[in-house]
Amino acid sequence: MRLSAHDSLKLSQRYLDLVAGKALSQSEMQQFIEETVEAYERHVNRGFLTYRKSVTESGQFAALEWSGSGCMLRDGLGREYIDCLGGYGIFSAGINHPRIVKAVTDQVQRMALNSQELLEPWRAALARLLAAVTPGELSCSFFINNGTDAIEGAIKLARLHTGRRVFLSTLGGFHGKSLGALSLMGKATFREPFATGLQDVRFVPFGDGEALEAEFAKAQTIGSPFAAFVVEPVQGEAGAVVPPPGYLRTARELCTRYGTLLVADEVQTGLGRTGAMWGVDHDGVQPDVMCLGKSLGGGVMPLSAFVSTPTIWECLVPNPVIHSTTFGGNPLACVAGIAAIHVTLEEDLPAQAAQKGEFLTRELRRLQTRYPGVLNEIRGRGLLLGLEFPSDEIGYRFAAGLFRRGVLVAGTYSKARTVRIEPALGIPTEKISEVLNRIDDTLKEIATSLRVAQLAAAQPA
Repeated sequence: MRLSAHDSLKLSQRYLDLVAGKALSQSEMQQFIEETVEAYERHVNRGFLTYRKSVTESGQFAALEWSGSGCMLRDGLGREYIDCLGGYGIFSAGINHPRIVKAVTDQVQRMALNSQELLEPWRAALARLLAAVTPGELSCSFFINNGTDAIEGAIKLARLHTGRRVFLSTLGGFHGKSLGALSLMGKATFREPFATGLQDVRFVPFGDGEALEAEFAKAQTIGSPFAAFVVEPVQGEAGAVVPPPGYLRTARELCTRYGTLLVADEVQTGLGRTGAMWGVDHDGVQPDVMCLGKSLGGGVMPLSAFVSTPTIWECLVPNPVIHSTTFGGNPLACVAGIAAIHVTLEEDLPAQAAQKGEFLTRELRRLQTRYPGVLNEIRGRGLLLGLEFPSDEIGYRFAAGLFRRGVLVAGTYSKARTVRIEPALGIPTEKISEVLNRIDDTLKEIATSLRVAQLAAAQPA
C-alpha cells in the first residue's frame, strides 16, 4: 500500500538512522527482524524464507546479516558465524578488509560516480594494473558490475571479432543467469524456463579432451565453427570439479587450430582462489578473453571485467560505445579493484589459498574415512572445495547442522548434495581447525541419525 510522502519520509529516516549506527535494544532488534521477514514476504520474494538456513535454522528469530570482518559474520542479535561461504567467492580478501574499505572511503569523499564525459583516471589505472597481472598479452579491459555481465561482454566480443555465431560450453558449466550467459549453462534447471536465448550453443563434457577435439572437428566439418569455447578452469557451481592436468592446454591448442577464442570464466576462480593468481595458471595457459568478477571488487564494491588482447580488442575501437554501461568502471568500484589486487599481492593470497587448501583437504579426507556413509567425496583446488554427500537431503542437513554450530556454508547452485567450502583466503589456521571440529560434530550427528533410521527400518512391522 502506498504511503503518504510524510510517512515515507519518516520510514526512510528510520532506516538511515539505523545505517548511521543507532543502537537498538534486544527487543527493538527482534521487532526489526520480524519487520524484515515481513518485508521479504510481501516485497522481496517469500520463497527465500524457506530457502535460507538463516531463517529456517536460526531459532525463534531469523539471522539478519549485520556486520562482519575478516572471516567472521555477526547477525543482528550478536550471534557469530565463521564464514566459509565467502559470499559465493566475493570475500577472498576477507570481509571489510581495512585497506580496501579505506580506498573506497577516500574516493567517496572526492567523487562517487563519474560524469561519463571526462576521462576516468581510476578506470585507466585499474586497466593498467590488470594488464600487469593477467597472463600473456591480455591487456585491454572493460569494467562492469557482475560476472554475468562480463560473460555477456565476452559473447559480444567473440561474435564481433570472429564473425561467427556458434558457441561451445561444457556440461555442468555455470556462467550467469541473463539470457546470453544462461544459454551457455550446462544445467537444465536454470535454462528450461528461459529457453529462447542464444540458439547456437553446443555442449561438451567438462575435462574430456578427446570429446572436446571431436566437437571441434565436427563443427568444422559441418561448416559451423565456434566463435568461442567458454570454460571455467575449475567448475564452481557444478561442485568444485577440477579437470585433468593438461585439459586447458588441449583447449588452447584446439582453439588456436580452429580460429576459436578461448574464453576463461575466472569469475569465481580468479585472484588466488585456486592457489594460483588465476585458474588458468595451473596449466600455464593464456586465454583470448578472461572474465573476472566476485572478488575483483575486494568484497566491498560490485565489480567485474572482461579482458582481452589488443588484436581482439581492435574490433571495439571504431565505435567505442558499441558496448557500454552506465555504472561500470565507476570510481568507487575501480579503486576497490586496485586495492583488492594490492592486498592479493601484498598478502600473497594465492599462496595462502594453496597452503590452507591443502591442509583443509587433508583433514577433510580423514573425516571422510571416519564417516564413509555420510561424506562421499572431497574435491576442488585451493580454497574452492566441494564436499559431496549421498543425497541432496544429507547435503542440506550438513549445511544446516553447521549453521546451527556457527559455520556458514551452502550447497552449490547446480548440485545441492555438494556443499561448498569457500572462505576468505587469509582465514587463520586456528579458525580452520575450529571449522573442522564443528564439521566433525555435524558428521557424527548425521551418521548417528542414519544408523538409527537404518535400525528402525530393519525392525519387523
